[in-house]
Formats: sequence, structure tokens, C-alpha cells
Amino acid sequence: MQLVRAEAGIRPTPTRLDFHLRYRSARISNSYITPMPPVFRFAPSPNGYLHLGHALSALLNADMANAKGGRLLLRIEDIDVARCRPEFETAIYEDLACMGLQWERPVRRQSEHWDDYRAALTRLEAMGLVYPSFESRAEISRLVAEREAQASWPRDPDGAPLYPGNARRIPPYERKRRMMSGEPYALRLDMQAALGRVGALEWMETGEGPAGETGMVAANAAIWGDIILARKEVPTSYHLAVVVDDAAQDVTDVVRGRDLFHATAVHRLLQALLGLPQPQYHHHRLVLDADGGKLSKSTQSTGLRELRAKGALQAEIRRMAGLD
Repeated sequence: MQLVRAEAGIRPTPTRLDFHLRYRSARISNSYITPMPPVFRFAPSPNGYLHLGHALSALLNADMANAKGGRLLLRIEDIDVARCRPEFETAIYEDLACMGLQWERPVRRQSEHWDDYRAALTRLEAMGLVYPSFESRAEISRLVAEREAQASWPRDPDGAPLYPGNARRIPPYERKRRMMSGEPYALRLDMQAALGRVGALEWMETGEGPAGETGMVAANAAIWGDIILARKEVPTSYHLAVVVDDAAQDVTDVVRGRDLFHATAVHRLLQALLGLPQPQYHHHRLVLDADGGKLSKSTQSTGLRELRAKGALQAEIRRMAGLD
């Protein structure tokens, strides 16, 4: 309900994230601080068992951290409370350990840091960049169908239609009333207003995007439309949580699959709006199935748990992931 607090003019209480960002800013401004080693992170979601694609990403993070004399962190991205389960988290630790990976403790679990995400959301609300939308998924599908009957409706890089509703025009008092009544809602970023607050954004890409993009890449967040930042029942989304986590953990190098390449534009926008540091990005190839599609956590033939049960060792998993 932070949006109601912001619109009522109530100043939110500082959280751990606020104090962390103040400390980090002071530390960075001190020119006498010894340069810190690079920080890498592997951040799986415990909503299924890991497969060879995860192995590739985890091993690349470890290899690059070792090559640069850096640190390797493990983060458990478990904000999806409906699908994430303890047995999958346990399996993540077992699979990574069997591949010979070592990471720093304690492990950051997103479900233990809701206050950090609420703090970031409150900052964006205070800028007037967040609004609630009340349409159900079925209503959104109907609106998209109506618009596509007239002309093609834009879709984001993942293929989902951009938000077609008019919730931005709902008066503040009506927003408050509907939220206080318990009506389901999603909190969205007003993309046009957000882009108006920042200049041109870019990121350093040391890997390669789907079309061969590398080097300095322009961050075009507009192609995502008014993304969801949180919902009534969950105070964050992947996009918001990942930038807060990377800042909180001092991550300097984000190494992840090419399927997240275009999402980096959203992350750069949120970093700029929240005053968070900008990591360097490295998007790597994906491990594909026999039909050329992205691996699924339900793919038995490439699941690390199944491969280990068949006797696959660390060296063989590296070879199957295409690293040796």
C-alpha cells in the first residue's frame, strides 16, 4: 500500500536499502578506497531442477570470477512464492557443489528482503512514476484483441502484448478507493514519464546479444511498455528485485543467458532512476534442445539431477555445456 502513502504525502520510513545506498555512495566518493575485486553472481530460481543451461551460466560465472580474481555469489531468486519450493533450492546447492563450484556465504534469498524492494518501489512512487492497473489477465487479452482488430498491437521482446489499458488516467482518489477496497491490482511503471527523467542510456556488453550486439549497447526500454513492478500480493517483480539485489550485493559483472539481453534496457532504466550503480553485462549463448528451443526445467535429458544420477561427473557436464 505504499502508493497510498505516497499520494497522501506521508514520507516513508528509511529502510536498509536507503542506508546501504548512502553508505555505498560515500564509499565510492572516497578516492582513497582500495579498488574492490569484481563481483559475479549466479541467481537461479528454485521453481524446478537445474539443467545444462544453468550449468553453463554458473560455470561461466565461476570461470570469469577466477580469471579476474573476483568473488562469486549465489542468489536464490524466490519471489514466486507459488512455484518456488524448498526441495528445488536444496537441489540447487547439491548440483552446484557436484560441479565443484564454491560461493560466498550467506546466500541472499529474495524472500528475506521484501523491505528492500518496497523501499525502491516507494522511491519510484515518490517520483510519480508508478500507477496501479486493475485489469485481469482476461480483460487485458480482450483489450488487446479489440486493438488488434483495428491494427497490429505492439509486443515486447518476449512476445507479450504491451499494456493496452488506460489506468494512468484514473484519478488519484479513485485509485486509492479501489486499492483500499481490496481490489486486485498491479503496480506499473509509467514508461513515458520514466524515460523523460533520464537521458540516453546504454550498457557495456562484453558478451553478445541475439543480433551480435556487443560493446556499448543502447538501452531501449520503451519496447517493454508500462512494465509491472509489483502486485498487490507480491511487493516486487523480477526487474525491480534484480537491480536492487545487484546493488545491495555490489555486483560488478552480470553474466547471464542471452534470453535476458533485452531486459537489460529495463534494468538500466531502473538503475538510473534509483541512483544505483551500473554493472557490466555479459550475455552468453543458450544451450538448446534437439529442436533448437530453449531448455526447460522439465527437460529430463538435460537436467543436472538426472545427469548426476547417471554418473555424469564435473568434467562431463562442462563438456556437455560446451565449455571444454
